[in-house]
Amino acid sequence: MTEPREEQVAPEGQEPTAPAPEGSVAEEQVEAADAADSAVPDSPAGLVDEADEVDEVTRLETALSERTADLQRLQAEFLNYKRRVDRDRDLVKQNATYAALAPITEVLDTIDRAREHAPLEDGFRSVADQLERAVAGLGLTKFGAPGDPFDPALHEALSHIGQDPEVTVTTCKVIAKSGYRIGDRVFRAAQVLVVDPAEPAGE
Repeated sequence: MTEPREEQVAPEGQEPTAPAPEGSVAEEQVEAADAADSAVPDSPAGLVDEADEVDEVTRLETALSERTADLQRLQAEFLNYKRRVDRDRDLVKQNATYAALAPITEVLDTIDRAREHAPLEDGFRSVADQLERAVAGLGLTKFGAPGDPFDPALHEALSHIGQDPEVTVTTCKVIAKSGYRIGDRVFRAAQVLVVDPAEPAGE
């Protein structure tokens, strides 16, 4: 036999409170259980997946860095190779120019010796001038004159011909053959006779 439920009497001045329906209590319990489930930390399987993703990103970044370094090294090697090819091409060109001009310098020496004896005649002078302009256009320039200080990088001393009180350093006195250069490179040293400064009196 079921005992009758006692009704709660509200104090004077307040409305009586209706009892909560039985269904609402069950819903509150379900919501509390769901909230508890959501508060539970990720499972170990989820943590492993995240760790794998981090490892994959790190691996890709490392691979990218390695490939970038490889490309930079290849680019540097290519630039060095290109410089060597350009330098070798210039050397080949210069050597070909030297080989072609070597016999011409002997002709120029003959012209210089002819000028030393007498002025060149009209026909011969025109040919000589044209030849000198042609070799100058190839970059060949003449150097060496009496009075130049002797420089072993530019001059070949054939002989010392004594002392000269008018000079203070060893000086080119006579130019036997002019020197020639192409750009900054000496093509042929000037062949010279040199004099030395006079020794002070009493020595």
